Amino acid sequence: MNKFEQLGLNESLLKAILDLGFENPSEVQEKAIPLLLEKDTDMVALAQTGTGKTAAFGFPLIQKIDADNKNTQALVLSPTRELCLQITNELKNYSKYEKGINVVAVYGGASITEQARDIKRGAQIIVATPGRMQDMINRGLVNIKNIDYCILDEADEMLNMGFYEDIVSILSDTPDQKSTWLFSATMPQEVARIAKQFMSEPVEITVGAKNSGSATVSHEFYLVNARDRYEALKRLADANPDIFSVVFCRTKRDTQAVAEKLIEDGYSAAALHGDLSQAQRDGVMKSFRGRQIQMLVATDVAARGIDVDNITHVVNYQLPDEIETYNHRSGRTGRAGKLGTSIVIVTKSELRKISSIERIIKQKFEEKSIPSGIEICEIQLLHLANKIKDTEVDHEIDNYLPAINNVLEGLSKEELIKKMVSVEFNRFIAYYKKNRDISTQSGERRERSDSEPREFNNNGAVRYFVNIGSRDNFDWMSLKDYLKETLDLGRDDVFKVDVKEGFSFFNTDPEHTDKVMEVLNNVQLEGRRINVEISKNDGGGRRDHNGRSGGGGRSSAPRREGSFAPRREGSGGGGFRSDRNSAPREGGFRSDRNSSAPKREGGFRSSAPRSEGSSDRAPRRSESFGDSPRPRRPRRD
Repeated sequence: MNKFEQLGLNESLLKAILDLGFENPSEVQEKAIPLLLEKDTDMVALAQTGTGKTAAFGFPLIQKIDADNKNTQALVLSPTRELCLQITNELKNYSKYEKGINVVAVYGGASITEQARDIKRGAQIIVATPGRMQDMINRGLVNIKNIDYCILDEADEMLNMGFYEDIVSILSDTPDQKSTWLFSATMPQEVARIAKQFMSEPVEITVGAKNSGSATVSHEFYLVNARDRYEALKRLADANPDIFSVVFCRTKRDTQAVAEKLIEDGYSAAALHGDLSQAQRDGVMKSFRGRQIQMLVATDVAARGIDVDNITHVVNYQLPDEIETYNHRSGRTGRAGKLGTSIVIVTKSELRKISSIERIIKQKFEEKSIPSGIEICEIQLLHLANKIKDTEVDHEIDNYLPAINNVLEGLSKEELIKKMVSVEFNRFIAYYKKNRDISTQSGERRERSDSEPREFNNNGAVRYFVNIGSRDNFDWMSLKDYLKETLDLGRDDVFKVDVKEGFSFFNTDPEHTDKVMEVLNNVQLEGRRINVEISKNDGGGRRDHNGRSGGGGRSSAPRREGSFAPRREGSGGGGFRSDRNSAPREGGFRSDRNSSAPKREGGFRSSAPRSEGSSDRAPRRSESFGDSPRPRRPRRD
């Protein structure tokens, strides 16, 4: 039985839920939907991004709307165009079997006269950004004086973006007897002020602790010198071959610059910031959703409303000015119960910010070190081997096999494997052998740690490769627990656990080697036999204060004739890349060009000009990393 049936929703909504593939309501949906259906009430719902808040207010809202009345009955306010359009599309999907319900999106960057015309035809629900909504009210193009419901979605972010005055003005234009539903990830002072001013005895729903981070997101930081920040980003990308990420920068200028560097170095990347036109933003997001872009470099404002499934990592290339913003960033990953990782690249001067964030999100960061080049090479080699193993054979190749067999005649299986892998590996490992280690240890944080395990000389450890990873629904914590339980080892006996998609690494002391090899090689996980082997490297340096190793990436090296990693899913055809002539790019997708860095496939660059030194956001007066209040930023859609 579908659990949504127990929430009191009518048959047409349950039919739409079935079409959407929803099976079990999330916690916020389970708490909010029955309450909102039962009576007309004001409500404050605090839940992290990605917990299903749109459905939590969307289903009861649609059930309460009178389809025969063409007047506007509900207003939904959201911070950005992307989120406005996303909510509109979801409400349309929810109401697909409700005849006569019309939902209209109202946002900047589109024709205001067309939007007004759509509303005039009959729109029971308007989904709007505050700036455009206020503009339409001022022009007399919309009437919200008789609405029954007002929903503030991502309320903290709307206020963070400088929309306080607009929201107050809009709410003042609505009737006092309406029901107001406020949904927010955090509860800063300005959100509480709105609730106090415009809501009457609101019921409060909290999913998790207030302002806390999502339990499905692990948080880690990498300490580097300021000059190595971009180098660290590339290494982190290379140590996670299947990365599908949003990389956050503070300003438009940095966002554009980092995206351009990544594209020049062969990564499948793009910039998303406020200087792009709506058409450019739509093009970037379409490519990102289609995984033609796998590293989306964005400002905080531009990234609001990004609702893309299966984002594996959020990378904080630069930390935000305010703690609440970090919570919004990390909420881009670990959605719908899936595991995700939030990475922070910091310098020593920024370490205090990590502690500040920990206190607010009520979760600990794990310090990890940028891995050595040899570890990155091993990760990439094993990733390549897994890709080859999992590749489905297109039997169109059968016609060419006789000629290929003639060329390769006389080579043994071992020689063939070595030669095939060396085509990709030789140039790559030659580069990393020449590169310095860029990790920096945070001695002061290690001294403060309450959970500091015993010191361990990593040179004496044994590192293992095991053929299970995140595709088996493991993160480093759950895999460490699984290994300890399976091997019957102590808390600190398994360490430096590093999980990739189809495989993982971990360390033990040498005295456990025989037990590890004997036990794990005779274990099956969901019908698949586990295979464990001793790795050739020890994990690249020191053990961190929680006994884990870091991820890593790539830095500038002479471009290879073939990309080390196979072409990623969604980046275009083919498995390996051959060199192409350096040429300027036509349109959105890049063609390869000469560069001093190892190359990745694909890429998408916006043609929008950079804004010199401009920022998509300015801090507001709430809990921040600094002590002094700062001016409010101007509003924008």
